[in-house]
Amino acid sequence: MLAVYVASATGEQRILAILGQNTIVGELAMIDGLPRSASVRALRDCELTFVSRAAFTDMLRRHPELYNDIVMTLAARLRQTDEDMAASSFQTVHARVARALLQFAHHLGEPGRPGHVLIRHRITQSDLAAMAGVARESVSRTLSGWQRQKILEGSLRTGLVVHQARLEEAAAE
Repeated sequence: MLAVYVASATGEQRILAILGQNTIVGELAMIDGLPRSASVRALRDCELTFVSRAAFTDMLRRHPELYNDIVMTLAARLRQTDEDMAASSFQTVHARVARALLQFAHHLGEPGRPGHVLIRHRITQSDLAAMAGVARESVSRTLSGWQRQKILEGSLRTGLVVHQARLEEAAAE
């Protein structure tokens, strides 16, 4: 699992996406030859394969049918970016934090008791805040409220149990 992020001049980071298995990264730089637009960091142990730009363009020349896969990947990421921009403009802080936590649950979670997802991976409030585009303090208040409402159990450090349906309701606010 990879976190895709951008960093400001002051070093603050904003997570743009969480990517799961068998995904590609760096495709924009491969296509246009410009510097990368974001960085990635592993959230778990990963096995990555480097492909040079020369090998990439040679592969596309030999297998033009791969263009469709790349276009579909870029289109899906653009749609996700559009959804994220709309969420940051129109959704409440609670909904944005819920969306971010659901992404972690989707990529890093495992089935728990019925209707629940267990996230064993350590998540920081700063990561959630960066992904949701909110202040860390807002994440702290939101998580505390969800703990009281039993939407969440456990902790970000030791493992979190998420009541998936209730969190999805919060994301739809």
